[in-house]
Amino acid sequence: MFSDLVLGILFLIQMGVGILGNFFLLGQYSYTLLIGHRLRPIECIFAHLALANSKVLLYKGIPQMIVCLGIKNFLNHVGCKLIIYLHSMARSVSLSITCLLSGFQLITISPSNSRWTDLKIQAPKCIVPSCFLCWCFYLLINFILLGSMHNSRYITNNTKIWHLGYCLVLAPSSFNAMLFAIVYSLPDVTCIIFMMWSSAYLVLLLHRHHQQVKHIHSPHLSPRTFPEKRATQAILLLVSTYVSSYSINSALSFYLFKIDNYEPWLVATSNLLAAWFPTISPFVLIFCDSQVLKGWNALWHRRQQHLLCHTVLNHTTHQHPVLTQ
Repeated sequence: MFSDLVLGILFLIQMGVGILGNFFLLGQYSYTLLIGHRLRPIECIFAHLALANSKVLLYKGIPQMIVCLGIKNFLNHVGCKLIIYLHSMARSVSLSITCLLSGFQLITISPSNSRWTDLKIQAPKCIVPSCFLCWCFYLLINFILLGSMHNSRYITNNTKIWHLGYCLVLAPSSFNAMLFAIVYSLPDVTCIIFMMWSSAYLVLLLHRHHQQVKHIHSPHLSPRTFPEKRATQAILLLVSTYVSSYSINSALSFYLFKIDNYEPWLVATSNLLAAWFPTISPFVLIFCDSQVLKGWNALWHRRQQHLLCHTVLNHTTHQHPVLTQ
């Protein structure tokens, strides 16, 4: 069908752009480690976020593109469990790392005489352990997801079927499914509430800071050039994007779970929204961290100088062959 082709193209474009941006960040930070430099604390957060976002795009985008090719419910019971587990784990890690990024930026730009003073000293040391703790926590908690899905031979009158396109998720009863959804969503909702609170506090801090330094800076200097303001604006954009896409995606997922009919366009819209944050996230982070572009610009100029020297040497060799003897 033409609609399936359009959806497949949209998924392909979205996944391609998102993977390119996240791999760009991962390549930058991998190169930094390879040349013997240490990553800054915020770069560690960016690296973990880019890795989690890449997994979200791969585990959600590839099955959906296969569905758009006309192959429905191609995953068996084990494959369905594995894909849902991996995607849910990566999605939850992406949320928790974004929450960690929001909290770290809040501590970073807080005044030195505030109650965050002690945390300012300790926070950089806790970044790497906190990132690994997020991975371990959601690796364990998502194992509960494996036990919530049953094989088709266990279908009863109380069994609820959730159509995902590439497989069917079977829940034992509406009450147990609702209880599981509440328990499973509790860490995510906690992160969402914290990010909304920290975003509001960041806006307040930015406003106070802007009022304090407005008379110091030149009137010709745009407020957008302030590094701390640019970084905080980028994080606020990330948080607002995640909260909006997460809320709409969760509402659509709940609706699709409650209805008995399979609605392909609603499923596709829900999946496109689920992949929206990991797609634009790397480009917001690149805008946030000027060191990324500076590093690639330095590599580009170094390569151009090397090519120029090589060209001049070859030209000199051809013009004056005696000099090379």
